[in-house]
Amino acid sequence: MMEDNERLLQNFFCEAARTPVADDGFTNRVMQRLPQRVNRFTQLWNVFCITVFVVLFVMFRGWESLMAQFEVMARTLAATSFSFNLSVLLSVVVGLLLVAIIELMYSDNVKIRDLLR
Repeated sequence: MMEDNERLLQNFFCEAARTPVADDGFTNRVMQRLPQRVNRFTQLWNVFCITVFVVLFVMFRGWESLMAQFEVMARTLAATSFSFNLSVLLSVVVGLLLVAIIELMYSDNVKIRDLLR
């Protein structure tokens, strides 16, 4: 039932996206200007986030935490139980997924509506 609803919604929005809007070309002018500003903002945001990450990583000696985690993982691999900090692993995976999704959203080569089709 949910799949049918999703398919109906997707079909409706795909058809609506193809319907031209009579607005004297305003929408086209806005859409032509939007990617340039979004791309610049995205690039600046990426540089800012990476810089903050590097500064915090160095400030809090992140390499020591990583090395301790890898040491614990390496020592417990031989044991019957495997222990690691699940919250750290989960936060890293979620962070990487968010970065990948944002990069896909603002990529010049991949359009969101192409992914939805």
